[in-house]
Amino acid sequence: MFSEIALFLLNTVFSLFGMALLLRLWMQWTRLPTRNPVSQGVFQVTDWLVRPLRRFIPGLGGIDWATVIGAWLTALAFLLLVLLVSGADPLAYLPLILLIALLNMLKWGISMVMWVTLLMAILSWVNPHSPVTPAINHLTEPLLRPIRRVIPRLGGFDISPMALFVIAQILLMIIARLGAGLFGARFGL
Repeated sequence: MFSEIALFLLNTVFSLFGMALLLRLWMQWTRLPTRNPVSQGVFQVTDWLVRPLRRFIPGLGGIDWATVIGAWLTALAFLLLVLLVSGADPLAYLPLILLIALLNMLKWGISMVMWVTLLMAILSWVNPHSPVTPAINHLTEPLLRPIRRVIPRLGGFDISPMALFVIAQILLMIIARLGAGLFGARFGL
């Protein structure tokens, strides 16, 4: 029972932090203004890891590689701790863990897209004038725009967030199947 609780807590903490790193990357990609509360909160949570990495890892091609490497290192640390809690020898899995960390990072990113899309839909119904609504709309617009070109509004109702949610869920299923097929269920993909 102790190991199950420890694995749950590890998964929760590392997933949230990994998603915060990927949200930072997403905000930079969409050029979300840094003066809003969402940006400031994400930067405060992730700066302790990203700033030191920037000394060694420069941004290239418009991508903040320090943040990408930080997310990958977070996934790697998570997997190593999962193996230790499970009683396995991390060194035995070391080559595989490097690739699994990438899959885990993708899983976190797609899950984050789902959560942000769900939050956008809920806020549009409950509180469309919330202070975080402009930031969420800014983040999701580049993902929803191509879907809106294919799926028009139905009677004034925009179903593109639902389509994005379904696409993200399918991608998560593919990643889970790929991870389970390649590495088994041990790593929690």
